[in-house]
Amino acid sequence: MALAKTKAMALFGLGGTLIDVEADISSNLPNFILVGLPDASLSEATARVRAACANSGLALPGRRITVNLSPASVPKRGSSFDLAISMAVLAASGAVRVESVEEWLHIGELALDGTLRGVNGVLPSLLAAKELGWLKFIVPADNLAEASAVQGITLQAFDHLTQVAAFHGSTVERVSPRKLELLVKEPAGTSPCYSDVFGQSEVIDAMVVAATGGHHILMLGSPGSGKTMIAERLPSILPELTPTQAIETAAVESLSGIHGSISTLPPFRAPHHNSSASSLIGGGLSIPRPGLISLAHNGVLFLDEAPEFQQPALEALRQPLESGEVYISRAAGVARFPARFQLVMAANPCPCGFAWDPAKNCRCVEPAKSRYLHRLSGPLLDRIDISLKVNNVPKALQKERGPKSSDLRERVIAARQVGRSRLAKTPWQLNAQVPGAYLRRHWRPGAAVLASLDGALERGTISMRGYDRCLRLAYTLADLDGSDVPRASHIARAMFLRGAELG
Repeated sequence: MALAKTKAMALFGLGGTLIDVEADISSNLPNFILVGLPDASLSEATARVRAACANSGLALPGRRITVNLSPASVPKRGSSFDLAISMAVLAASGAVRVESVEEWLHIGELALDGTLRGVNGVLPSLLAAKELGWLKFIVPADNLAEASAVQGITLQAFDHLTQVAAFHGSTVERVSPRKLELLVKEPAGTSPCYSDVFGQSEVIDAMVVAATGGHHILMLGSPGSGKTMIAERLPSILPELTPTQAIETAAVESLSGIHGSISTLPPFRAPHHNSSASSLIGGGLSIPRPGLISLAHNGVLFLDEAPEFQQPALEALRQPLESGEVYISRAAGVARFPARFQLVMAANPCPCGFAWDPAKNCRCVEPAKSRYLHRLSGPLLDRIDISLKVNNVPKALQKERGPKSSDLRERVIAARQVGRSRLAKTPWQLNAQVPGAYLRRHWRPGAAVLASLDGALERGTISMRGYDRCLRLAYTLADLDGSDVPRASHIARAMFLRGAELG
């Protein structure tokens, strides 16, 4: 038979389109033509496929080979189509069974010797194809760990073209499969713990509040006060990810080239302050790629030396902080990436950093101090739930060790359980995610409890968004105390943690 087809997957963001890979072999002059809107890297598949087949004992016929990727209107890119193209061509030439090839979706890149190499985006490809109703997949052995996380599918993994051909009925001599070792992300034996932090009990208590409600936090303090050390330990007190959350996070990592098995540890991303807006938010010339905020999905994004970040990069965070997702538009369409992360920012009080340090002299003039902190705009700061001043640890407290992260995590889990009953009939999972309008309409405490907060709003010392964030914080504090509704003391504590309007 001179005509055969199989399936492949074209990703755009985390979504995708099933692609029919059709191969036709005619008696015209020898040529290998690939049509259907391939990009440059995909167009090179013809050379890779021909060499891989020849070096695997599956030489292609010296005739005209036409491969069509349908629908032609969908942009296609990358080397993940190599295996599907080779199988369609081999089926058309009669080297493998046509019926078998048609039943499977093939993903993988071919080396010139026929080795099947892992590719990016296997996990989101399988998830998208499953959602579209396709359930049988062949993937590279290098991608087996992440592919195995998808439930309810039939999966085969190989590491050489001859193994795939033999699976589809070829009599070619198979290359012996190498021993597969699944990558497992185990927690580090010496994971960061808050017991390593000395003399910052109040700041650690605030981190527990932030972890319980998913609140964003800003820490202001002199160099050496422990801001980075405290932020890096926030994931150690967060609950483990649910299976759904773990797969969501792993899908973004797969698209970015981070392969391995699914981890239930919340991700922690800490970009350097020279990072561009596109590296944080995501971007790309034709096909959008996820940025660091999407890699921090279901985890923590830490911006150290936050005022040093480029202004466009900081301002680009405003919309994802509210919506929990980011949309990137290109000519080919709009790609959506998840971006529900917990933002932690750290900053010095002035350019030299010693404005609040009594032991050192600050060399900054007042205009420079004002310009430095005002690099964090009012709209961005308005989205921060907790603002903390982190002081240097006095000598008397330098031996006061912080609590163990394992104990703090138990507090966080218990408090979240209290709030879960309140959030059970809503689409939200954490207090920080509840919209202000819903909060004020359905969960508004009594007038006596809100007296101090209402007074601050009337005086203009707090914005309406700040009002809502204080209310969310109060509910988180009530959850930590095992209370169903906030009391006046919780409102007062929330206003203290919220801090002054710095914008």
